[in-house]
Amino acid sequence: MKIFARDNLLSKNPSACIWMQAGVVFLKDCHQDFNCSECKFDRALRRACRENEELRKQGITPSGRKGKIVFWKEKLKKKSPAKRPCIHSMRRHIDFKACHREYNCISCDFDQYFNDQYKVYTVVKPIDFKDVHGVHLPGGYYLHKGHTWAKIESDNEVRVGLDEFALKLLGRLDKIEAPLVGKVVAQGKENIIGYHDENTVGFASPVNGVVTAINFGLRKQGDIANKDSYSDGWVMRVHCKTLREDLKNLLFMDEAELFLNQEIEKLYEILEQETGLMAADGGNLGDDIFGNAPGLDWNRLVSTFFC
Repeated sequence: MKIFARDNLLSKNPSACIWMQAGVVFLKDCHQDFNCSECKFDRALRRACRENEELRKQGITPSGRKGKIVFWKEKLKKKSPAKRPCIHSMRRHIDFKACHREYNCISCDFDQYFNDQYKVYTVVKPIDFKDVHGVHLPGGYYLHKGHTWAKIESDNEVRVGLDEFALKLLGRLDKIEAPLVGKVVAQGKENIIGYHDENTVGFASPVNGVVTAINFGLRKQGDIANKDSYSDGWVMRVHCKTLREDLKNLLFMDEAELFLNQEIEKLYEILEQETGLMAADGGNLGDDIFGNAPGLDWNRLVSTFFC
């Protein structure tokens, strides 16, 4: 039997339970999106730890496999400070960051900053829409030609998402992944990844900047974006110092409407070529075009509209 080193297991298993990451248990996946308060396994291990501590207070050495269980924080405290992972990196919210507070998060400035950035932001729903062959184009939103949008919120803060054309074309996305908080994104570079069964598609960031928040719900349910692409389906927030210059490369109002019309005409041509379906004049685009048009090639759609 081949025994793999723990570090190798962790590197190949991004969903490793925090207790596994700490080295308390050997192999355990997290199925709660690192929401430990809802996890029966976490509660059972904490109960075992408390029982072991009570026995030690009585001068009794706990025995057996259960007796070796200690709190994951205590296990990690035995490592050098530089090798103790911050709880937020253990939860895969950020890249590796060392904990120098011995997991006393309440006194950690970074923890306060992180929680401030990840609090639930009020999402203002757009009121004014233009209808472009069944595709909604909201007023006040800037459109990138890679079918992502940017909405200015305050100062240099921009909310980013996928436009309705992309979501109608590709259908229900299983999940959408954005860069982690603190990552730098570049305008026009594929920083957002969408997954549809075994297919993937990269979406370009509409602006340059640093990611300040991401919509975690999309990592589990990408179809949130399909249901409400311009509000609850937002993908990330970006702090953009070059916002004035970046906006010059985006489409707004009439320009965005003209671009969508051109994209829809291009799509009609592909549908006729690949599926034999004729688009009626003035017809509107339905939902899940890829799923409802047998013979439509995913790679062609991606290379035509998103690259």
